[in-house]
Formats: sequence, structure tokens, C-alpha cells
Amino acid sequence: MLELFLSAFITLFVVIDPPGCAPIYAGLVSKATQKQATAMAVRASFIAAIILLIFALFGEALLGALHIELNSFRIAGGIMLFLIALDMVFEKRTQRREERAEKIKATPEVEDVSVFPMAMPMIAGPGSIATIMLLMSRAQGTDQTLVILGALAAVLLLTLFALVAARPLMALLGDRVEAVITRLLGVLLAALAAQYVIDGLKAVLA
Repeated sequence: MLELFLSAFITLFVVIDPPGCAPIYAGLVSKATQKQATAMAVRASFIAAIILLIFALFGEALLGALHIELNSFRIAGGIMLFLIALDMVFEKRTQRREERAEKIKATPEVEDVSVFPMAMPMIAGPGSIATIMLLMSRAQGTDQTLVILGALAAVLLLTLFALVAARPLMALLGDRVEAVITRLLGVLLAALAAQYVIDGLKAVLA
């Protein structure tokens, strides 16, 4: 169970990427008070948790309704995660997040960033939705399901902490450290994504 928890935790942590979300969030709430920034961080994490929980519990039923085999989803999800990993290694993902944040900041009537872009697509984006569905598809029994949901809860709590502490964290770490962390996580995600594709192909060819 501990091995399953660590595997799920690392995978979700890499995909959701709390260290990568923190500097973007700090920029988005630069004009807000600390109380307002904290409230938006809590709201964003809660909304993202609801979205990911829905896909975790009902994602497989949705695939069945669309007549999509689970192994096909594993292969497709693995490929998508691998592309995300490439973006992380070459910093394209961070660049797109920053561009999206600049668009939000340039729109004066938009003040609350908790729903968009923080909850979706930065926290509960296509990558994290695909990941939680892949992890849940491998769960056998209630115990393993609860372990994976526990790993999701732990990552979302860390994400909340990263958002709340975004301003002081960015002052402490700086852009260079954040870039190094993102690239290291990208390499790890690439390996995990390749494993998903291998598992899916093995099951199809068996």
C-alpha cells in the first residue's frame, strides 16, 4: 500500500506541479491582499479537488459510455503525459502558463482567478484528469482506491500550501531554482508516461 501511495503521489505531484503553479499564482494575485490571495487559493484547490474527484470516481463509467477501452485510454493518456513532460523539460509549459496569466492580468474586470485559470486548467487540467483516471483504473478493491484518493488529497494540500505561500516562496527560491525543479520533474514524468504506454501495449498485445 505504501508503494502504491508513493507511486500515485509522485505521479500526481509531477503532473499538477505545485512548484510550477506557485510563481504563476504569485503573479496573478500581485495586486491582491494576502487575505484575498489566501481565499482564492483555498477556492481554487477546492474546485480542482471536486473536478478531479468526479473524474476519479466516474471516469471509467464515462469511458464505457463512449465505448473506449481502458487500455486505449492508458496508451493515449501516456502519450499525452509524455508531451507534457517534454514541455516541462524545455520550459514550454511554464511559458504558456505565464502567457495565460498575463492575459488574465491584462483584463481589469477579472479579479477572481480561483476558477480560471487556477482550478482549471492549471490544477485540474487535461493531464491531471487523465492521470487520476489512469491511476484509478489500476486500483483493485476499495483499499487501493482509498490509497490513491489519499495521494490525490495530499498533493492538493501541498498545492494549496504552495499557492498560499507563493509570494514568500518565490522570494526565497527565485526563478532559477523553480526552473531546475520543473525540468527534473519533467524527466521523471516522461519515464512514468512511457510506463503507462508500455502497460497499455502489453495488455493489448497479450
